[in-house]
Amino acid sequence: MTTIAPETAPGKDLWAPRNRATTLGILLLITIGAFEHLGVSTAMPHMLRELRGEALYSWPFLAFLSASVAATVIGGRICDRVGARAVLAVAPAVFLAGLVVAGTAQAMPMLLAARVLQGAGMGGEVVAVYVLVALVYAERTRPAAFGLLAAAWVVPSIVGPTLAGLVTERFGWRWVFLGLVPLSALGILLLVPALRSLSTRSASVESEPVSPAGPVAPTGSARPAEAPPSRKGLPLAALAAGLGVPALSWAVQHPSWSTLWLGLGGLALLVPALRTLLPAGTLRARSGLPRVVLARGLFAGAFFGVEAFVPLTLSAVHGFSPALAGLPLTVGALGWSLASHWQGRRADIPRTTLIRRGFVTLAVGLGAMVFVAVPWGPPWLAAVLWIVSGAGMGMSFPALSVLALGAAAEHERGFTASALQVADTVFSATLVGLGGVLLQALASAADPTRAVVVVDLVMAAVALCGALVFRRSTDDRV
Repeated sequence: MTTIAPETAPGKDLWAPRNRATTLGILLLITIGAFEHLGVSTAMPHMLRELRGEALYSWPFLAFLSASVAATVIGGRICDRVGARAVLAVAPAVFLAGLVVAGTAQAMPMLLAARVLQGAGMGGEVVAVYVLVALVYAERTRPAAFGLLAAAWVVPSIVGPTLAGLVTERFGWRWVFLGLVPLSALGILLLVPALRSLSTRSASVESEPVSPAGPVAPTGSARPAEAPPSRKGLPLAALAAGLGVPALSWAVQHPSWSTLWLGLGGLALLVPALRTLLPAGTLRARSGLPRVVLARGLFAGAFFGVEAFVPLTLSAVHGFSPALAGLPLTVGALGWSLASHWQGRRADIPRTTLIRRGFVTLAVGLGAMVFVAVPWGPPWLAAVLWIVSGAGMGMSFPALSVLALGAAAEHERGFTASALQVADTVFSATLVGLGGVLLQALASAADPTRAVVVVDLVMAAVALCGALVFRRSTDDRV
C-alpha cells in the first residue's frame, strides 16, 4: 500500500500556485451551473406567470435537457478532434449568454431560447471540464479534483432553491439569472491562463510512479496527437438522444397510460443511439471502459430512481410538509459531499474497491428505504438512510471518473466524458420512468406504499448488480 506524505497529499496539489486559478475557475463554473439548475424550479412559476406561459410549464426544463444532452455528445467529439480548449473557450460563454437572455426575456420564445443556450453551454462545459482535469492535474490528484466537482453541487443543493425563492421575492425572478452573470464571467476569466498555456502545462505534469487509475497514455498537448476514430452517425445519434431523453423525462413527469407511449417512443430513439454514444460492450459489461460507463449508469439510475419518490413517500404516507419531505435530500447531499472529500484524500485505496463498497453501501441504503415506505415505519429513518445512500454515491462517482479517464486513450477522453454523462442521464430517466410506471400500475400518488416498496427493492437489486459487475476486479486495471 502506498503512503502519501502530508506535504504531497493529492488535495493540496489542487491549490498549488500553478493550479489555483484553474481549480477556482472550474469550481466556480460548476457551482454556478448547479445553482441555476436547482434554483430555476423555484422561480419558474413566477416567470411563467409574468410571461403568460403557464401552459408550457415543462418546456423550459425540456429545452435545457435536450440541448444539454446533444451538447454533451458534440462537445466531447470536439474535445477529441480539436481539444478541450476550444470547447471551454465557447461553452461557458454560451451559458453566460443564456443567463443574460433569460434575465431579459420578454416572451416565452425568448425564455425557451435562453434555456437552450444554458443547456448547450452547460453540457459542453461539463464534458470539457472532465477532459481538462485529465490534462492539468497529475493522476494522483484526479480523485481529489473529481471529489471537488461533486462537492460543487452540495451548497447549491442545500441553499439553491431557498436562495432563488428569496431573490425572486425581494428582487424579481430575473435576478435568479442576472445575479449569476458576474460570477460566471469571473469563472471564465480564471480559466483563461490555463487555456492559453494548456499545451505547456499538460506536458509538464509530473509522471507518477503509483497511479490510482492504472496505466494511462501520457498527457500530451491540448490538441490530440492521434486522430480519433471515425464514429459514423454521431450527430444523428446526438439528435436522437436530445429528443429521446426529454420525451422519456416528460413521460416520467406526467405518468399516465397516454404518456407511456411517449416514453416508449423516447426509448425507441435512445436504444439505437446508445450504440454510437456509449463504448462498445457497455450494456454487456465488457471489461475496461465499457464496464466503468455501465457502472456510472447503474449508480445514477438506482439512486435517482428512489430519490424521485422520497418526498412523495414522506408527504403521502407520513403527512410531512413539503419542506420536511425534502429534508432527506439535503442531508443526502451532505453525505455525498463528505464521502467525495474522503475518497479524494485516500489515493492509496484502489478505485475499484471504492466502487464495490459504494455499490454495496447504496444497496443497503436503498433496500432499507422500504421501512420508510410503510405507514408503520419510522419516517426519520429516511434522513439516515439517505446520508448512507449519498455516501455510497460520493465515494464512487469520482472513482468512476478517474477510472474512465485512465482507461480512455488520450484522443478519446472527450468521447469518454460524454459517455459518462449520457449513461448518467439515460439510466436515471429510464429507471425513474420505471418507478412512474409502477406507481400507476400498483398504487397511486395518494397511497404509494405498494409501488414504492417495489421501487426500493428493484433499485437496491440494480445496485447489487453493479457490485457483481466489479466483483472480480482486484486492482485498478479495469
